[in-house]
Amino acid sequence: MFPSPHSGRVRAAIAPLFLAIALAGCASTGGLEPVAQPRDLDSHATSRSLAGTPLSDAAFPALDWWRAFGDPQLDALVSEALAGSPSLAAADARLRKARAQASLADATRKPSVGGSAQYAVAQLPESLAGDELGGKLLHNALLTLNFDWPLDVWGGKRAEYEAALGQARASQVEAQAARLGLAANVARSYIALAQAFEAKDVALREQERSERLLQLGRQRVEAGIDGTLALRNAETAIATAKAQAEAAQQQIDALRNAIAALLGQGPDRGLDIARPQLLQAPAPALPGVLPSELLGHRPDVVAARWRVEAAAQGIRSAKAQFRPSVDLSGLVGLAATGFSDLFASDAALGFGGPAISLPIFDGGRLRSNLDARDADYDLAVATYNQGVVDALHEVTDAVQAIRSLDAQERSLAEAHDAANAALQLAQSRYEAGVGTQLEVLSAQRPLLQIEQQQAALRAQRYQATVQLDRALGGGLDLDAPASASAAASESHS
Repeated sequence: MFPSPHSGRVRAAIAPLFLAIALAGCASTGGLEPVAQPRDLDSHATSRSLAGTPLSDAAFPALDWWRAFGDPQLDALVSEALAGSPSLAAADARLRKARAQASLADATRKPSVGGSAQYAVAQLPESLAGDELGGKLLHNALLTLNFDWPLDVWGGKRAEYEAALGQARASQVEAQAARLGLAANVARSYIALAQAFEAKDVALREQERSERLLQLGRQRVEAGIDGTLALRNAETAIATAKAQAEAAQQQIDALRNAIAALLGQGPDRGLDIARPQLLQAPAPALPGVLPSELLGHRPDVVAARWRVEAAAQGIRSAKAQFRPSVDLSGLVGLAATGFSDLFASDAALGFGGPAISLPIFDGGRLRSNLDARDADYDLAVATYNQGVVDALHEVTDAVQAIRSLDAQERSLAEAHDAANAALQLAQSRYEAGVGTQLEVLSAQRPLLQIEQQQAALRAQRYQATVQLDRALGGGLDLDAPASASAAASESHS
């Protein structure tokens, strides 16, 4: 068999490729790799801390979890906030930017074609170009079509695109997290507003009771039964109750302003918010798939997981830069001394072919870049692992708080029943003529104090319910990476 007449040229074209691959080892990745590993969710023990809490296959919150409180005004306020808050507009803008960056990374790995047209006039001096060309106007017309295709031989450009795509997905999840956080803040402020109204009611009732005591005390002083000490005590109680009522009103005004700001509106919007009428706080229940399924519902955990995936792809992209790159480029066009000759048969212009480049010595730039990508991965993994710990911590805190608050409410309910029975007894004795009005007023004081404590506990119970719903992801069902550990293993290979 005789060699092909073109075999020598083929070997000459292939030889630089093999030489490039051989020399690529001059820039080595040795000794550089990430050290962190994402922890498995099921490795976090929660069974004893959450023991005794009802488990259910469908116990993740509903997407509109705030409706469980049974207050139509709260439902309307949350909907208004989600429709027009500037904070959500900022989150959406960050999402659009991340998506644009992903599209830009995708565009860099695709072929590109561009065209250009140029007409130029030049005059060269005779002292330089001689009599033949010097001193004359030279006309040049150029029409070209350029082609460039950076071949992604090692997958580095695709990895860079997937890294940008992972960041975009994380931004998308964070936009959902912003919505969840906004809804929770509206609910918290609304619950605090309800508590402020109840605190004002108790303060006004205490003021009324103290004024009756003052009136009764004056009668007893005039009758010579008591001294002025009872009057001074009653006056002190009246002033204290007034201060408490004014403080509660100030809190009402501040919370209305805060809710208006959460809605993205001016303070006048808060004046239209009526007194809350929260009807119930649902009993806590946990999904039977905790903690493993928490990943698909907690926005911050899902976003952190996507950033781990993006960082792993960033390592792949950085490693690909250590290897030779191949670029196909070409140019075809027409060139002539004027437009009249531009389309003549001898005006054709063209060249092209593959270009190979490789790093040999770059002062440590590639190694530093890879080291930075490894650090980004370790940071992303640490953030993810801490996010999982924080998520389980928040769930457990909310569940335990609800248990404790329910027990305290039961105890206060018993105390309220006892205080109310004492008041009824004092009232009966007064109506039967064997007791005094002073006894009735004195029996009212512990009852008012207990009702104030009940209002505070009820608000804490509502807040703990909000915290549990938020800790469980607020009803979101998010698309999470299949396995951050798999991405890590791939980045090490």
